[in-house]
This record gives sequence, structure tokens and C-alpha cells, in this order.
Amino acid sequence: MFDRFGREISYLRVSVTDRCNLRCRYCMPPGGATRIRREDILSFEEIAAVVAAAVPLGITKIRLTGGEPLVRKGIVTLAGMIARIPGIADFGMTTNGTLLRDLAVPLKDAGLHRLNISLDALDPAHYREITRGGDVRLVLEGIDAARAAGFASIKINCVVNESGDEPDARAVAAFAREHGFPIRFIRRMVLESGAFWKVEGGEGGDCGRCNRLRMTSDGRLIPCLFNDLSFSVRELGVEKALRAAIEHKPPRGGQSRYCIGTLGG
Repeated sequence: MFDRFGREISYLRVSVTDRCNLRCRYCMPPGGATRIRREDILSFEEIAAVVAAAVPLGITKIRLTGGEPLVRKGIVTLAGMIARIPGIADFGMTTNGTLLRDLAVPLKDAGLHRLNISLDALDPAHYREITRGGDVRLVLEGIDAARAAGFASIKINCVVNESGDEPDARAVAAFAREHGFPIRFIRRMVLESGAFWKVEGGEGGDCGRCNRLRMTSDGRLIPCLFNDLSFSVRELGVEKALRAAIEHKPPRGGQSRYCIGTLGG
């Protein structure tokens, strides 16, 4: 389907949980965030039903996000359910990688095609500071496991303050080049003012080419990360909510209450 501005909408990012096992400073307030009630989070069957309804409307790319998708119990089962839906050409996941070591092979076997793994610093102390206690060694073990599992694509996501010339970013870039991983530098968003930038090495942030919708873990379809409009698949029905989200997709982003952590970047 095409939106009002001639953009073909073919990409659906699905947040499977708003929980995360890290507390990264750029997406988690110091006091924590208000969480969706567990009973309000979509079941696997509901998520698969949304994807199955979206494909005939032109969605061919699915990405699982969070929060951190790997904290969702049974995530491999969900991956398999989605992978079996005919018409999906590109099936990926964005993850912080800390739980990936033991899940890489099961996810690949379930039918997941590709991974974007977040790595904001290689220095253990810097990584621990950014994530408020995370262990970068777990991420590196997860990356090794993903490479051994044979995913079609593994990309590294690195959040930066302003540019990829920062010391931590340069170290991550050298690591990525050494191992043959494409890297994407994502400048921190300023959600209060609506300020955002194009992703260096990726397509995010380019409003004129944006082809995506996002779905929260409680089933609200969001036309734009920087827009407060949302359409509930439970209240409207899946197809009506999808069509409404596409119809109301704005020409570009503005100010929003949504954050990177709740919608997977």
C-alpha cells in the first residue's frame, strides 16, 4: 500500500515487549519508565495474526524489537510462527545481544533471517556506564554465536552523541570492519524537541523514503516514531488499524512521547 505522499509502506517493526535487561542512559530515565501491564501485551497468536493480515496489504519486511525482544519468554516460538507466514521476504530482529549466545542457533533454525546488534562501546567500563551495569563480554559472545549460526546479515548498531568520530564509536567501527559487519551510527534523539537525524549507514530518519510502521507490544500501530497518533488492532481490528496507520502517516516526524526503548529504535 502507498500512503498519501506516495511512499510504499512495506516494513513493519513489531515490539514484542517493553521490558529490557539493560537500562541504557539514552532510552531509560534514571527512575525507570511506566511499563505496560503484562496482561495487556499481545499474545504470540495476536502478533502472528497482525503480521498475517499485513502481508497481503504489501508488508514484506518484519523486524522484531522491544524493549529487548530476547527477554520475551518463548521468543523462538514466535519467530517460528512468523517465519511460516507466506510472503515475508525479510525477517529480522534488533537486540542488545546480551542473551544471544544461547538463542542464536534456535532463532536461525526457527527462520529468522538477520540481526541488528546494539554495541555502543567496546571498553567494558564505558559499556557498563552507558547501560547502567551491562557486560559487554556477553554482547561479544552473542555476536560470535550469531556469526557461527550463519545469519544472512549481521549489522552493528552504535548510538552516538553527535557522530561516528567519537572515541567509543571509532572503536566499535574498527571492530565491525575487522569482522566484516556493516555498522550504523544512530545519533541520540531529542524527543522533547522532536529533533532527530538520519542514521549514518542506514535508512532510518529519512522521512521522504520512510516505508515503515511500528506496533507497540500492546497492539497500537504507530505511523511515525515522532508522532503521537496510534491505532489499536484490538479496538479497530487488524486490517482497519493497518489502513488507518498508513492513511495517517505524516510527511515527516514531529514531537512525540515515544522513545527508542519502547519501540526498538
